[in-house]
Amino acid sequence: MEQKIKVVLTGSLIGAKPAQKATAASLGLKKIGDAAIGVNTPALLGKVKVLRHLVKVEPVSTVSE
Repeated sequence: MEQKIKVVLTGSLIGAKPAQKATAASLGLKKIGDAAIGVNTPALLGKVKVLRHLVKVEPVSTVSE
């Protein structure tokens, strides 16, 4: 099963570089407190790395039935 992570925007995008704003938009993060859940892939981790000072990352525990 694929591991998922939750990315929460904790910092403001005001004053952020255009590339950082675009990366946040690609994750679906617009306002502080917005969260996105995605599969833990190198592409997603690269996006998180660009926004590492503006986001909080936590693993999502999935319950298998």
